[in-house]
Amino acid sequence: MRAPLALFAVVLASCGSKAPQTKISSDWPMYNGDYASTRFSTLTAITPQNVSNLKQLCAYQLPESVMFESGIVAVDGTLYFTTFENTYAIDASTCAQKWRAQHKLKQVPQVGTTRGVAIAGNRIFRGASDGYVMAYDTANGNEVWATKLIADDSLENISASPIAWNGMVFIGTAGADLGAICHVAALDAQTGKVLWSFALVPTGAAANSESWPKDAHISGGSTWTSFTLDDNSGTLYVPAGNPAPDFAGDYRPGANLYAGSVVALDAKTGALKTWYQLVPHDVHDWDIAAAPALIATKQGQRRVMAAGKDGYLHAIDIAGGKVAWKTAITTVDNADAPITPKGTHFCPGTAGGVVWNGPAYSPSSNLVYVNSIDWCSTVKLDPKPPKFEAGKPFTGSMNGFGDMDKTKKGWLTAVDADTGAVRWKFESATPMVAAVTPTAGGLVFTGDLNGDLIAFDAASGNVLHRISTQQPVGGGIVTYKNGDKQLVAVAAGLNSFVFGVKGQPVLLVFGL
Repeated sequence: MRAPLALFAVVLASCGSKAPQTKISSDWPMYNGDYASTRFSTLTAITPQNVSNLKQLCAYQLPESVMFESGIVAVDGTLYFTTFENTYAIDASTCAQKWRAQHKLKQVPQVGTTRGVAIAGNRIFRGASDGYVMAYDTANGNEVWATKLIADDSLENISASPIAWNGMVFIGTAGADLGAICHVAALDAQTGKVLWSFALVPTGAAANSESWPKDAHISGGSTWTSFTLDDNSGTLYVPAGNPAPDFAGDYRPGANLYAGSVVALDAKTGALKTWYQLVPHDVHDWDIAAAPALIATKQGQRRVMAAGKDGYLHAIDIAGGKVAWKTAITTVDNADAPITPKGTHFCPGTAGGVVWNGPAYSPSSNLVYVNSIDWCSTVKLDPKPPKFEAGKPFTGSMNGFGDMDKTKKGWLTAVDADTGAVRWKFESATPMVAAVTPTAGGLVFTGDLNGDLIAFDAASGNVLHRISTQQPVGGGIVTYKNGDKQLVAVAAGLNSFVFGVKGQPVLLVFGL
């Protein structure tokens, strides 16, 4: 189910007709580089001809063991990143610590993550798993304000990195798999006051509440990474996660909006502009977890590029109000088979597809680059009706999130933004979950769970250089200019029982 196409076309056309502006920037000022989430760097000093000379310049070893999936923000010679409790600021060329701010949690989660910060002026913003959103002074890390975004009895938490715009900070909650209805909210950047909140599962008299049953415990819509913003029109694009119980589709008949959707909101008011549901009535735990890229293609098409755990890259055509194409970027198999008590094997599995780092776009090559996980699983449906119990997983299965296949691998895929044709693919022996960063210098940077930082030729996909970080790479990879040098920073040391890696978190900086 989706918005009627005519309505969708009219509303999305009003979301802004101007193309995103590609501006030369020496910094990496937000989670995905720019509001449009293209992750494209205009820097050109590192090229296919000299990238083999790239070497490690410094490292900052974090004094804690966490999952470390944080994005990296580079502003005015400082790198910022996060863990569950701590926000770090280090020198962008020497890796020397400038400050560390701690938000003490009553209990540090064993599973989960926090994915980064937003910066506006002299303030840095982030969320925490206990539902607080904090603002710190960028100069010294002193706390300016802290706002509890969720109720004390809420099952929601915060993993996502915020974005900041027009005096507001936007952030969302997760927790659908525990039975929570998740939200996206705007806070005043100066005071921390909540300006508006939008429920990603409509209830009561809210529009589209009929897409859920009235007599069941409903939940869904987790936000896991960050958002995308059209700063011409003030439209906020929100990727929304799966409905719950995850696998018991009969328990929640209907389309289950806005789970599995890209939701477009008025950033100033929180009013719904439109939505596009990419995974209707999901029964596979196929979140749309990563921020979509808002692009203008070589042929002048305005598109929202979204990739999710369903294993597809979706090109939403803004003017036409429909998906122009969708291209499989990993194995897709048995996707329409019902989940049964005997067990249903499907691909991507519950840990497959595209997770927290989404598509990147280069206007130079007109290619969309996206990492993915090729990993299938088998889920056994619990024949008993799901029973919601606060604090326990709300899945509807007999084997949790499924039994994963023994074999798994990853892909980096380059897709033509106009046609959806695959231009090249790189196969990795390990899942690919790190950020992808294309540059105007003709390169694409990413990393793998073997611990390599990898530089590709953006046009051909040829591997031009590998550097061992000695730690599995699952976080941010950014490039920025410090002084007269282009540098590359990598968040390595992923610690994840899901992917079977145990790293020690480290922030690394590379240069020529």
